[in-house]
Amino acid sequence: MEHSPSTTRDPKVSAARRASMLIFLVCGIGLSSWAPMVPFAKTNLNLDEAALGFVLLSLGFGAILMMPISGFLINKYGSRKVMLAAAVVIALILPNLLMAASPVQLSIALFIFGAAIGSIDVAMNAHAVLVQERFGRHIMSSFHGMFSLGGIIGSVGLGFLIGFGLSPTIAAISISVLLFCITISQYKYLLPHSEENSVESFSFALPRGPVLVLGLMCFVFFLAEGAMLDWSAVFLKFNRGFTENMAGWGYAAFSIAMAIMRFTGDNLVHKIGSQKVVLFGALLAAAGYLIAVSVPLPGAALFGFVLVGLGAANVVPVFFTAAGNIPNVPASVSLPAVTILGYTGQLAGPALIGFIAEMTSLPVALGFVGVLLLIVAVTYKK
Repeated sequence: MEHSPSTTRDPKVSAARRASMLIFLVCGIGLSSWAPMVPFAKTNLNLDEAALGFVLLSLGFGAILMMPISGFLINKYGSRKVMLAAAVVIALILPNLLMAASPVQLSIALFIFGAAIGSIDVAMNAHAVLVQERFGRHIMSSFHGMFSLGGIIGSVGLGFLIGFGLSPTIAAISISVLLFCITISQYKYLLPHSEENSVESFSFALPRGPVLVLGLMCFVFFLAEGAMLDWSAVFLKFNRGFTENMAGWGYAAFSIAMAIMRFTGDNLVHKIGSQKVVLFGALLAAAGYLIAVSVPLPGAALFGFVLVGLGAANVVPVFFTAAGNIPNVPASVSLPAVTILGYTGQLAGPALIGFIAEMTSLPVALGFVGVLLLIVAVTYKK
């Protein structure tokens, strides 16, 4: 949809764009801060891979449960109020992920954390769609690039603060204060509920046919991203000899690569086409996983995680675009179905990795993700 130059230069819209990008940053920092916490939680609670995988299900359940509820809340109260509430909950619960004294306490904290992540994710994307419409050109990749930038800050920042001498809990509190300050300072610039009435209402139906196939492919790529969040630090610490305060570098390497590719993603899709983006992206991500688990060198693991980020960065946006253009299927039906299947992979799929790792080993479980990515590469057709 094209808009007049005066509309695209509207200071209110420009301010909303900046504020939206910073909310994406908040979500990225909050979620990625969990990555370097995982080894601490595993050690503190004496969890094996299967038990850790079971606990990680709580994060996924919370997010998946809140995603459809968030749609109702957005329609009633507006996306910016949902973003504010979710960001405050993320900031408050983050330190509790390290303070949990039992697996049950950690599961409850992760459930609340996941619910807040799911809520802010839906709200910020709904708001970004509206801002993009008002802005007059495609800017969605830049929003998601800020999320990936947040992934760098969160995963590296926590380890840096710990290495600087802070306790893990105080480091987490420091990040929470940062999230709270960013959110409060940007809230007033977000578009109010009165300007969101034109946003299409979404409904959910059981996926089938091409929607199901596309949703399963999204599941695989979101699983690949979720594995980076929940298992990269564990893999680096227990399989590649990284220290606890350095284990977050795996997710940081992945996030840096993904941020770079997402900030250039719109031009890439335009130049080579969406089908090649999926093909080369899936092959690159698969190669990254297989290199990381098969070459027993710390540097090779980080290099592999960079390849995963480069490959996976722009595939999901292609899938979402394809979901909105399936013949004879309304976008209001296909997009929610594909989205929920995808996020099931990111938030619940890593628990599957834990169970596979317990039966075999963590490198084998992560290698399995690489195989799934190869299957997507050879089966996707536009």
